[in-house]
Amino acid sequence: MMNDEKQTLPERRPKTDLTGKQRRALRAHAHHLEPLVRVGHEGLTDGLASATLDALERHELIKVKLLETAPIEKDDAGPWLAEHCGAHHVGTVGRTVLLYRRHKTTPQIPLPQKS
Repeated sequence: MMNDEKQTLPERRPKTDLTGKQRRALRAHAHHLEPLVRVGHEGLTDGLASATLDALERHELIKVKLLETAPIEKDDAGPWLAEHCGAHHVGTVGRTVLLYRRHKTTPQIPLPQKS
């Protein structure tokens, strides 16, 4: 990245938090998914955020695996990735982070309505 360029966060930053019912539905939907992104010894980088954003554009709901060599605490990775990808941090189970970002034009995962 050039020094003159500023990294901008994605525009579709979630305006509201997910409800408990929505988080539960997303966790159930993600149960069978395999991690699409892995965080290794380089930790959280702009390249990792870009790869995560690409995966979210294609899949809406993804798992990110933190390898043992990752120099980041597992509780810090989810919020960082969510912020840099304009996504919801659904939760962290062990060393696996679950992220959700609604597709711009054709959402594929129906969420329960907020009550």
